[in-house]
Amino acid sequence: MISGEIIYPYFASWLGNSATAALLFSGGLLTSSILHFGRTGPAIKDEVLAHFTDTLVFGLTRLTFWSFIVSWYWAAWGVLTYTALSLAFDSPMPWGAAVLSGLLCLCIATSARFLWVLYYSPATISTSFNYSNKRLCAVWKHLTSDRLRIMIQGLVAVPALAILISLMLFLQKGYVVESFLIPVTAVILIAIAVWANWDPPPKPLYPFKNTERTNIIMLGSDTLRADRIGKNVYPRTLTPFLNNFLNRSVQFTNCYIPCARTAPSVASLFTGSWPQHHGVRDNFIADDKVFLPIAALPEILKNHGWKTAVTADWAGSDLGKLSFGFEDLDVPPDQWNLRFLLRQGPKDLRLFLSLFGHNRWCKKFLPEIYYLAGVPLNRQVSTVAQRMINKLAMCKEPFFLNVFMAATHPPFGSEYPYYNLFSNPEYMGDSKFVMGGLDDPFDIIRRQGEPREEFDLEQIIDLYDGCVRSFDDEVKKIVEHVEACGLSDNTIIVIYSDHGFEFFEHDTWGQGNSAQGEASPKIPLIISAPGIEGAIAVDHVVRSIDVAPTLLDLIGIAPPDEWDGVSLLSYLKGERKDLDLPAYNETGIWLTRMPGMPEGHLSYPNLMELLEIPNKRTGTMAIKPAFQKIVIQAKDRMLRIGQWKLVCQPLRDGYRFMLFDLYADPQCLQDVGHLHPEKVEDLKQKLQLLMEADRIENMRYQSSHFREHQIE
Repeated sequence: MISGEIIYPYFASWLGNSATAALLFSGGLLTSSILHFGRTGPAIKDEVLAHFTDTLVFGLTRLTFWSFIVSWYWAAWGVLTYTALSLAFDSPMPWGAAVLSGLLCLCIATSARFLWVLYYSPATISTSFNYSNKRLCAVWKHLTSDRLRIMIQGLVAVPALAILISLMLFLQKGYVVESFLIPVTAVILIAIAVWANWDPPPKPLYPFKNTERTNIIMLGSDTLRADRIGKNVYPRTLTPFLNNFLNRSVQFTNCYIPCARTAPSVASLFTGSWPQHHGVRDNFIADDKVFLPIAALPEILKNHGWKTAVTADWAGSDLGKLSFGFEDLDVPPDQWNLRFLLRQGPKDLRLFLSLFGHNRWCKKFLPEIYYLAGVPLNRQVSTVAQRMINKLAMCKEPFFLNVFMAATHPPFGSEYPYYNLFSNPEYMGDSKFVMGGLDDPFDIIRRQGEPREEFDLEQIIDLYDGCVRSFDDEVKKIVEHVEACGLSDNTIIVIYSDHGFEFFEHDTWGQGNSAQGEASPKIPLIISAPGIEGAIAVDHVVRSIDVAPTLLDLIGIAPPDEWDGVSLLSYLKGERKDLDLPAYNETGIWLTRMPGMPEGHLSYPNLMELLEIPNKRTGTMAIKPAFQKIVIQAKDRMLRIGQWKLVCQPLRDGYRFMLFDLYADPQCLQDVGHLHPEKVEDLKQKLQLLMEADRIENMRYQSSHFREHQIE
């Protein structure tokens, strides 16, 4: 019989056996990752190995360490179960058998978690999966919430039953003190899991504060099309809450952004200025360009006594990178940074950790895994936003909070049930869970040039529509939290996006690729403000650069003179007079040559050839100086005033102009420039004023670049 005096050595071996099992498992993951690094990890080139070996080694070491920690946790349950039964029945405990039990439990837990994530958050797996999503469909079609619940209950029952049996037998043998060692250990393991995953929505706090000054909350979704919100504007009802919210809001149905890429769009949104003036022309912002030359809305509000805060998931890294002036930031690291991307590691390690990530411990210790691009974090961002509202509402100062989600961003991943709400249940192709074929940068570049026939477009649109519904549900939670906190009467709420998305309306998919289409440069804009009558739809042309001046006007602060935008307060008050605002839009950097480009269009190499890392210490990606001028020159431009829209395409021997009548041709399919030459000339002159700013900016850059080289 095993006596109580030797239970301690047996129990102590539990820790070592669990660690051994975890070491074998994490070592296997590391070995597999190294052997398949070229296939499963970031593209490795000579310059990466030459300058970023330290990051590669650090990333692999870091991910392997945390893989060991996660592996140890699950192996500990297996070894604990084996130890409990062995001690209870006075059985010998061979070292190999204990380690094997830990490995077995670890493999079972990982497999079970894989199935759970595949059903409830398949985008998490797709992001790091080495193969076609079609392979996942064969497993997914057998999964249901009931089956998964039964599976989890069965897996939990095994160690629970073993611990209960050991407790009863120990007590029968009189080992009172020793009998509680294993249950206490189980409680500790449970406590670790609870701490790591504890993230309940906060309860509303009713603040006892001065409500004379107005708060501002902006709720945005990346890549949200304007035509998905509103009543009777789309065959499906995707936004039931926002449709009801319109009854107390003003909706702007023709709001344009100046560039359909996140960084220049949000820079224009918060500085009220065209890209030519704030200098952010695309997402690849060099380290010396993050300091904006124009005061931004958060900075102005902070200087006037407002608390400013921002929270976002992986799509909102620019909100922390650019100098907007937010005080309290809960945003990801820069996503366009090679060191950050390399730290995400090979897909083997990344997939394993992401199965157990996207919770509190992962956000704290592994932000590179928590903020994986393509994985929806709508629920988490919403929860953080509600906590911030509680915190800010308790301050005596008014507050400005910006909330930004990747809810509708490609590859259109969403959690259950959203990815399945509108799609055909019989579809089992590569785009079952996310838009297929976007596994790495080279695939994205290749896919950008493919024709419509290469895409399961109907399924992709179904996924997108599910993403829109998920955003609507999170907005509902946040707005209802604001109401429960008693803040509705003194809080402005703005619903917005950074840009829309084209589903081959003009030969290509994506955003910022076409100045001719309307789906990419138009965004939803909804403003609800105290004292402003709701249920107003404004069809006049407005711009995202008008949002910041409008918000300042609503709270009685004069906007800076250098801002290009104007206040829309007259529209909010229901005045019908058209302000005749000119809406400008330019394309972003093309990943590759776009389908449908006219012959002789200015062009440049694909994205991977454009990029460089000028500062190897920081790892920030930027456009090579040799291409910066041509990238700007090659942009397509658009200017809309009223019903008329002029599109300008730069050619090697001049410009091509097209004129569209949006009242008669809202899809911009018929060029009517030959019928209205006077209108073409009028809009051309107005557009040239903005293009002249490009030339001034290029001259400024060339002068600065020359001085830098002279110093070197």
